[in-house]
Amino acid sequence: MPKPTKGARLGGSPAHERLILANLATDLFRHGKIRTTVTKAKRLRPVAERLITKAKKGDIHNRRQVLTVVRDKGVVHHLFTEIATTFAERPGGYTRITKIGARKGDNAPMAVIELVTEPLNGVTTRQVETPAAAAAPAAEETEAATEAVEETKAEAPEAPETAEAAEPAEAKAEAKADAKADAAEGEAKKDEA
Repeated sequence: MPKPTKGARLGGSPAHERLILANLATDLFRHGKIRTTVTKAKRLRPVAERLITKAKKGDIHNRRQVLTVVRDKGVVHHLFTEIATTFAERPGGYTRITKIGARKGDNAPMAVIELVTEPLNGVTTRQVETPAAAAAPAAEETEAATEAVEETKAEAPEAPETAEAAEPAEAKAEAKADAKADAAEGEAKKDEA
């Protein structure tokens, strides 16, 4: 169970806080983004994301649970038909909070909380190798490429039909080996500088 927040609630009583968060969630789903204080935005984020997760399930039980928080049936319909379908592939993180500075009257820190509209991009990672580790495999690959070329040349007299197909493969293997050797030399020069 989540640990309850300590200190004063938004608005005074727990019931008033629930009403404030329900109204903020309703406006967030209606307009796509709202401007509020940073504290309210941080308290709204888990509520809104939980409601979107229920909308993604889409059954009647979850619709009734969302209706206990968001009282406007039109907004609930919009949440289940349009917002939930846009987040169907996203595993979480449906909202974004951006701080926008202080409010003019009382200097309260303000933020914009909005639904994320960008498509989900797959995470791509690169392995960074040290130059010494990169140079050793490159040398081994050039040796392996030359051995492969010699083997294909040895097999060429036996099968003349495959010799024609092997020639482009030899050229590709030699080009790859040359490119890797050049890249290793370039990295070595960068390290020296």
